[in-house]
Amino acid sequence: MKTLITALLLSAATLSSSAGAQVDRYGYKLPPSMQKKKKPAAPKKKAAPAVDYTGEYVNFGDWKEVRAFLDEVAARNGFDRAELGALINQVRYVDAAVQLVKPAPPGKPKNWQAYSKLMIDPVRTDAGVKFWNENAEALRRAESLYGVPAEILVAIIGVETVYGRNTGRFRVLDALTTLAFSYPEAPQRRERMAFFRGEVEATLLFARQTGIDPLSLKGSFAGAIGMPQFMPSSVMKYAVDFDGNGQIDLLNSSTDAIGSVAAFLTSHGWQREQIGPVVYPATVSPNRAWEEMLKQGLKASYRPAELNAAGVGTATPPPEQLYGLIDLQNGAEPTEYWLANNNFFAITQYNRSYFYAMSVVELGHAIRLARGASSTSDLPSGM
Repeated sequence: MKTLITALLLSAATLSSSAGAQVDRYGYKLPPSMQKKKKPAAPKKKAAPAVDYTGEYVNFGDWKEVRAFLDEVAARNGFDRAELGALINQVRYVDAAVQLVKPAPPGKPKNWQAYSKLMIDPVRTDAGVKFWNENAEALRRAESLYGVPAEILVAIIGVETVYGRNTGRFRVLDALTTLAFSYPEAPQRRERMAFFRGEVEATLLFARQTGIDPLSLKGSFAGAIGMPQFMPSSVMKYAVDFDGNGQIDLLNSSTDAIGSVAAFLTSHGWQREQIGPVVYPATVSPNRAWEEMLKQGLKASYRPAELNAAGVGTATPPPEQLYGLIDLQNGAEPTEYWLANNNFFAITQYNRSYFYAMSVVELGHAIRLARGASSTSDLPSGM
């Protein structure tokens, strides 16, 4: 009898446990005060809101500033004013472009190491090797004609769009018009609006020149187009038909993209005669006499002897070349200092950021090493 009761109790305990109830060793359910509290489920992370690439209709044609702008564009370039009016009535306001163009909130320190991990990663490196191998002839031709090393050309296209994977989904005319007439509050708002109005005009001219529908152009939230992310004015000025098929196609022709990037850099100061690395790691002395040299702007201004006299130490760069001192901040970690020649500053004309230019240099170096090639633009040992 005792054995039977014990078995029944154990059976009850097993059933109660399987049902989720908490029981004592005899199978009796514990009172609420003795029940173990269940931990609340962790709240689910909210998914990032989807980007609205389409925007909304606002009737730009009713905006006084837009009408005055179209009057000027029509008079200056011989457009039919009624046709421009009909076109602008199809343009949409894209709030996502306004939000994305806003600067990062103040207070967050710049961090080169974090930035470089995003840009110099296995995905871009492996894709860069593949892109280089598939376009070796075009890269050789561009290097010969313009003097820009293949690794720099490959790296820029990799940083910009991962070799055409991320060219943008906004209608270019929508994004540019929105920013031209509704740029967010910022210290240089007027200058930025003037810039984007110039890009709207360049888009209209490019569309007329090539015979395409201006509303068919897709690009980034800032209106940049194709594999190399050229703004429309840069397409007009620097893009080249490098594959010789009679048209410029920066979206689908990697050859045109390669030649156009090389032409852009040459037009913005790339010098084929500059020998040695583009950058050299540097040390700075505690006396901080070198600090004023950080204000040279996006150009190389100092000879090595001048830099050394101000307390900047480095490997031995060619003494006849000019260099600029650049700083790469690393958040709470020590800032990195480098000497950069004119070719580094030519890259900053593509994107006015030391971080950007340095990521191009380092990604190009990583791709070349992964590919097993050699180049005259090797970085110093230790990179």
